[in-house]
Amino acid sequence: MLKFKIRNKILKNRKIKNQGKIKIKFNKIYSLLKKTTKIKKKIIGGYYPVNHEVDDLEILKEFEKRKIKISLPTIRKNYKMNFIECSLDSAFSVNHYGIPEPANGKTVYPDVLLVPLVAFDKNLNRLGYGAGFYDRFIESLKKKKNIITIGLAFDFQEVYLIPVSKLDQKLDYIITNKKILK
Repeated sequence: MLKFKIRNKILKNRKIKNQGKIKIKFNKIYSLLKKTTKIKKKIIGGYYPVNHEVDDLEILKEFEKRKIKISLPTIRKNYKMNFIECSLDSAFSVNHYGIPEPANGKTVYPDVLLVPLVAFDKNLNRLGYGAGFYDRFIESLKKKKNIITIGLAFDFQEVYLIPVSKLDQKLDYIITNKKILK
């Protein structure tokens, strides 16, 4: 019940406060990744922003300009996702949630995952929309390889404490328009 209340409050607030003016700078992410990994050889997993989420498309374009591979999710049955290597110039189709996703391409396992979120706390816990897509994907991907998970949020999405269950996946970093949590 508490997650439901937090989710509703933050989503209403995000709709009011994010009119496309608040941005997260590419260099915040790129600098962090240069310190922690060999970024040129990695695949970045992003998302197609909806519902007033942080827009990561400009960030993904910058990775593409630097010849770093990007991928975006496609929704599968049973609340699961695949990430498809693509370009932002690729063909997209709209899934049953109304979210654009790559129309075709090969399935990849991102090394760095940019994760949308509804709310977060200082302990790097995230609250999503409640279906568990990212929690399942992160858990599955961690069994295959080492990954870096970076939540993207607006500063005002921070709450004191996110209630967590054993299924919830903690993030490695959360980057907002004002700070980096690690």
